[in-house]
Amino acid sequence: MTAPRIRQRQDVEEAYTVQTRSAIEGALHGGSIGLGLSIIGHYTWPFFRRQTFQFKGFLVCTCTVFGLVIGAEQALQQYEALRRFEEDQVRKEARLYLNQRGIIPTETAIAAWRAENRK
Repeated sequence: MTAPRIRQRQDVEEAYTVQTRSAIEGALHGGSIGLGLSIIGHYTWPFFRRQTFQFKGFLVCTCTVFGLVIGAEQALQQYEALRRFEEDQVRKEARLYLNQRGIIPTETAIAAWRAENRK
């Protein structure tokens, strides 16, 4: 397997780990908010108190899933932005180095520079 493929696979695994961890945290956060609001609504609002247990559970589950989705998406977007920034910095450094040497910074030249610098 080539170095870019290995790096890509590692990025995918790391993104998956970051997204999974944040999804769990978001689900816990959203579920606790939903449960808290359900308890407060039950004790302060007679209309909500008359609702069925299943409906209240549905509202708590909705808050939990919302927290899970939003937490995972935000974490993935932040991770992608960080990776994009890091990649831009590496490419900028490679272009500067190659330009100083009088080499046109093509994708092949940048890949060769990257392989040379990793060793």
